[in-house]
Amino acid sequence: MILYPAIDLKDGQAVRLLRGEMDKATVFNDDPAAQARAFVDAGCEWLHLVDLNGAFAGEPVNAAPVEAILRECNVPAQLGGGIRDMSTIETWIDKGLARVILGTVAVENPDLVREAAKEFPGKVAVGIDARDGMVATKGWAEETNVKVTDLARSFEDAGVTAIIYTDINRDGAMQGPNIRATADLARAVSIPVIASGGVSSLDDLIALRDCGVALDGAISGRALYDGAIDLSEAIRALS
Repeated sequence: MILYPAIDLKDGQAVRLLRGEMDKATVFNDDPAAQARAFVDAGCEWLHLVDLNGAFAGEPVNAAPVEAILRECNVPAQLGGGIRDMSTIETWIDKGLARVILGTVAVENPDLVREAAKEFPGKVAVGIDARDGMVATKGWAEETNVKVTDLARSFEDAGVTAIIYTDINRDGAMQGPNIRATADLARAVSIPVIASGGVSSLDDLIALRDCGVALDGAISGRALYDGAIDLSEAIRALS
């Protein structure tokens, strides 16, 4: 199971939010590329990047720090937030991004997800963010009546490389991931699932690894910044 260190970008800085609320941001590093390099030096295999401003704006906002990370780090990176058309997808892949994460458009324009997955095999993931089993979009600001499992199943034949599932109520709260919901989703689809939201300890990572269904990976942010998880130790434990 791969551990994906998270770098959430707001106003050019690496931050973490509490339950997705932009006014509850804690700045952890004003140099996101330096933060990324530190994660790489600790042995990470992937980086998970989120353009928080972009998620609300509907277009890339923190392009400069993302581009700096792509230039300076030699591990693959995935990015979500504000990626809502083919032009943006193509631009990021041309700049060296290994994987785009499509969230809002997966609900509003699923045909774009299918088109992108066909055009860029292995480079398109779907981000499913949810409160109480229902999908939220546009930076988690808008709730829908779409069920997580229904949305995930709709992309079974699309060639999507992964689903990043985030329980919004757990995100940044350091209260542990929603293991049951994550495992249920992984059982419901054949697409690899990456767990996100609430991972706060090595025990949480082990519990996800041993949840009874194979997960592709888990994303952690605040716990790495706070030192609750030692990245090198966690990578060794999960390998």
